[in-house]
Parts: sequence; C-alpha cells; structure tokens
Amino acid sequence: MISGYRNRKALRNANKIKKESRPMDLEVEVSVPDHFLCPISLELMKDPVTLSTGITYDRESVERWIFEDGKRTCPVTGVELKSLEPVPNHTIRKMIQDWCVENKSYGFDRIPTPRAPTCSSQVSEILAKIVSMRAKRDSEGVIELVEKIKDLANESERNKRRIMLSGSGRVLSETFEAFSLDVSQENASVLEEILSGLALIRPFDHETKSGLGSNQSLRTLVTVLKQGTLSGRRNAVSILKEILSSDKTKLHEFSEIEGSIESLAKLIIEPIDSSTTSASLLAIYHLVTPSTSFNQKKTIITKFLNMGLTEKLLEMLVDCSRSLCEKALGVLDGFCSIDEGLERAHTNALTIPVLVKKLLRVSDIATEFSVAILWKLSKYEKSIGHEGDVAMEGLQVGAFQKLLLLLQVGSSMKTKEKAGELLKGLNLHRGRVECIDSMDFKNLKRSF
Repeated sequence: MISGYRNRKALRNANKIKKESRPMDLEVEVSVPDHFLCPISLELMKDPVTLSTGITYDRESVERWIFEDGKRTCPVTGVELKSLEPVPNHTIRKMIQDWCVENKSYGFDRIPTPRAPTCSSQVSEILAKIVSMRAKRDSEGVIELVEKIKDLANESERNKRRIMLSGSGRVLSETFEAFSLDVSQENASVLEEILSGLALIRPFDHETKSGLGSNQSLRTLVTVLKQGTLSGRRNAVSILKEILSSDKTKLHEFSEIEGSIESLAKLIIEPIDSSTTSASLLAIYHLVTPSTSFNQKKTIITKFLNMGLTEKLLEMLVDCSRSLCEKALGVLDGFCSIDEGLERAHTNALTIPVLVKKLLRVSDIATEFSVAILWKLSKYEKSIGHEGDVAMEGLQVGAFQKLLLLLQVGSSMKTKEKAGELLKGLNLHRGRVECIDSMDFKNLKRSF
C-alpha cells in the first residue's frame, strides 16, 4: 500500500512533504488512511463504490476490472459477484473530501462530487420512447431521443457501457431499418442521426449487426455514402466496416447494390479525413480478399481498378501514417490477386520504389504485404515474358539489401520463403545494373 503522498503540484512522486509553516529542515510525512485508497490502483479514490462483497473501490478501476477485463469476481476476496452494479459509497467519499480539505496545505485538492452515472432504467425509458416514436413515424421525436442517448454516452465511458448493455444497438438498428423503408429527403436527417448514435456505441452485438446487415439497411447505407453529409458518410462507412468485417455473407450482397463499389472508392479518391479513409480501406480490403468465388472477387476488383484506385493507393503510400499504409498495402495485395490488378501495378512507375521503401520501415504487416506484392509481380512478369524488369528496378532502389536483411530478422516463414525467391531472381541481374551502395540502417524503425 502507498502510505505517503507529496505535494502533487510540486513533487508528485515524492514520499515526504514539507509543511510551509515548519522549519525548512523538518520534513513531515502525510499518511493517507488505508481505507481511502483503492485496493486496485492503490491511489486515493475519487468516486468510491462498493461491490456486493462489501469491498470499496474507485469506480474507474473496478468498472475496468468488470467490463473491460471481463472479471466476475471481487478483486480482493475472489468471491463471485452477485451483482455487477457498483453502489456509490457516499460516506467514504465525504470522508475523503473532508480529509483533502484538512490537508490542503500539503497539496491535496478537494475531490469534486462525481456526477451520478446513468442507470439502466433511465436508458430503458429513452429506448422505449424511441420504439414508440418509431411506430408513429415521428422522425423529429426519434432525433431528439437519439441526441439524449449521444449526450449520455459522451459524458463518460461508464455511461457508454451502460447504454451498450441496455440494448441500445438493437433498438437503434431496428429503428434505422424501419426508417430505411422510405429513404426520402424528410427521413435523411433521422437516418443520419441514428447512424451518429450507433457510431458511438461500437463494437456491435450480434443483434445490432443483424439489423444493420439487412438488405434494406445496406441499401440505405449506400445511399448515405453517395448522397449524405460529410458526417453521415463518415459514420456510414465506419458502421459498414463493422458489418463487412464480421459477416462474410454480406460481402456479395453489398457489392450487388448499385453504386456501392463506386461510393467506397470515392471516399479514397476524395478523402474526408484519415479515420474515414482508414474505415473505407478496411471495408474495401474485406471486399477484395474474401475466400469466396474467384469470379465474384474479380468482378469487384475490376470495378475498383476502373476507378483508378491502384494509382490513388500508390500515391497515398508515398507518405502516409502507419495505419493507412498497412491497409493500403493490404488492398493493393488484394488487387494483385488478379491479372488486371497485376498489370496496373506493373506498369506504374511508383510501384517498385514505394514497395521497397516500405520494407522493414513501417511494420511487420506492411513488410509482409510489400514482399507478397513484389513476389506476385515477379511471377506475373514470367507469365507475360518480361522477366527481369522488376528485378532490375528493385536492385536500383535497394531491394537486394533489404530482402537480405529480412531473412536475418524476425518474420513469418511464408514471407521469408518469398523473400528468398525474390533474392534469387535479383541475384541473376546484379551485374547488369548499378545497385545502390548502402542503406541507412540506423533509421530502420525496428528492434533487432
């Protein structure tokens, strides 16, 4: 247990605090009462709550234990909890507040009284009203109630968890589906408001995904992607990403909707922000790398290729964040699973320099995708009778040294096998081109 605190404003981690009214050479230790400390964090409790076992904890710590870590036992006693709902301990909180006031000179500020978290009955009441308004087709009433849900969710993480556990996702997804039956200008606002509410309470449970994954809801999501406001399109693609990544049966259904592929590609070609681009790339990745029929995948990829997405991805890869880089390379690897995609990548002057640049400099995932694409391009060259172009260009930009280093550091066996094959091909042409002399290994963002 922690028995002493220093003046938090001056020396937060010190063990002793000097009292201003005493001589400078006299140190005074301030002991925090043990029952004021959270048994989990060992810190002074800001919002003490008591579990069914009678042990008091700080709300943030114990709710993380229960809801994030998934534990169903008391952290101290190990006894299974009869109730997962912590009860506010007002007596201890008042005692802590009084103690902080008494020790203000030592830097202890009075802990403010926490706002009471939302309760299940309050959320249930709002959801019941949404169902009632939905039956009356009262879009304005639904908008007002969804705004209340959003306000509560934005207040605190514990409110958000309570909202999620109360079945809000199911109610909102059913409401979205109901208003999707009439995608008119009048309903556009309520549909986008529901999407903004849903975007706050992810990840979705099975029932929520089922409602949003219905054919009618998917069609409405595509409509929002094509015609919605910037925030509407942002929320729609983030929700679509959740559906496509968790339910592979929806991939074909979504791709068959008119304008679906084009609306996703447009979010890459005309980006809104990095989070929207990231969600769009992930949705596209699931569409172009499914374990379904090859003809279906080829049709989808061809649509993306015809919109110039290969060129856009390569431009993006020149300078982008790690997250976007990994997703863009994943999509590009998916495109290169068909000959048309390989042809586009092979004829683009940026392809080889960009792929070699990403080797060992971004992440293991980026390296694996880059090696996979280079390997596919090398195989493709042999099939079209242009063997050697990729090898010579790769040698000029330092591929040999990077691939050789890759064999010596940690990576998957499959990636090492592909890197080995590429090195054999590069070695055949080393005497024909002038390779770069060395690499700036000191800047490699990788621990050896």
